[in-house]
Amino acid sequence: MRGVAVGVAGVMVGAGAVGGAVYVKLDGNITPDEAAAAELARFEKERPTALVKDARNILLIGSDTRQGNGNARYGRDPGTERSDTTILLHLSAGRRTATAVSLPRDLMVDVPGCLRRDGTRTEPMFAMFNYAFQVGGSACTIRTVERLTNIRVDHHVVVDFRGFKEMVDAVDGVRICLREPIRDKDAKLRLPAGRVSLNGEQALGYVRARKSLGNGSDTDRMERQQRFLGALVNKVQSNDVLLNPVKLYPVLDAATSSLTTDPELANLRGLYELVRGLRDIPTERVQFLTVPRESYVYDANRDQLVEPEAQRLFGRLRTDAPLVVTKEASQGAATKGRNSESREDADADEGPNDSGAESFDYRGYGSDGGRGGYRDGKGGEKRPAGPGADVSPAPTFRGNTAAEDGCA
Repeated sequence: MRGVAVGVAGVMVGAGAVGGAVYVKLDGNITPDEAAAAELARFEKERPTALVKDARNILLIGSDTRQGNGNARYGRDPGTERSDTTILLHLSAGRRTATAVSLPRDLMVDVPGCLRRDGTRTEPMFAMFNYAFQVGGSACTIRTVERLTNIRVDHHVVVDFRGFKEMVDAVDGVRICLREPIRDKDAKLRLPAGRVSLNGEQALGYVRARKSLGNGSDTDRMERQQRFLGALVNKVQSNDVLLNPVKLYPVLDAATSSLTTDPELANLRGLYELVRGLRDIPTERVQFLTVPRESYVYDANRDQLVEPEAQRLFGRLRTDAPLVVTKEASQGAATKGRNSESREDADADEGPNDSGAESFDYRGYGSDGGRGGYRDGKGGEKRPAGPGADVSPAPTFRGNTAAEDGCA
């Protein structure tokens, strides 16, 4: 996403050179998420308060919709959109660092009552995280994340399969390193070991595949997605895309036409105001990690947060405090993988009960910050995690940076 953002900043700087007609076309490509804005405004009083003025938190959502040009080929249409990829991107004040935190789709969380697309409302549920997007779209996902983390989500971006592919193709592919060959029939991938350049179709298969790669867990897949995003950052930063109008336009056209965002970001100027300082962040300060998680105590095929590590992470992001990522697991980085069969086909038929949903006594957040944490599945109270809860020296979490070489 940083590569896309840097490209947007570049086109704004040179907007006069590319001409008004091009600017108007690119500006009109972005789809504003007016429905989500209205729903979030309805619940404004219960949303967390932003604590650091210049810091920004952006929720990046990958939609698996089969609607739209080219998306039907990736499976039958289940009638609803789901999100297998959700990343909370924290941009520090002064844009010194960018930290991307993956949120597992199988994480058991409190999902509030949300507005369905048909105008009805759901009941509050204790369910898998991706249930929120399935029933209530981006607004429900944002409210769920804010309840889980007590972090104010300032902006959100939704990208579908087609948009992801087009962005990769627009930068002429992304080079990654594979420790072993890949032969994945479902993902239609046949790749050799070593350094390979992925086009858009291959990249989509690579970040979505699960059965044949690693231990088959969603944790493995999230880490693979993070490494790919790091490689994308390097690709955009290292070549001459930003300086070459011939290369820049298709990148920006692909990027903007694939995005659905909150209304504030749904124009080039809004995006530029957000990302104009990102080009100066060194790749070693672009960090990727997965929220500390482990197998859910009542179902090994679901996840729960590891505490107090997760609240330590959320506290650092909420207060814009530094954190460190490393390849080696350490205190604050506890994660337990799950060797589970891919659920992509089964998920297409899942409803609330199949998503691990359970009723619970809903308690909302107050405008004074409220409570953070998670329900333990046994009716237990949420654990407190107020603003500034962790002011200790920078803790270490398991993750990687955009500067790391996957072959090293």
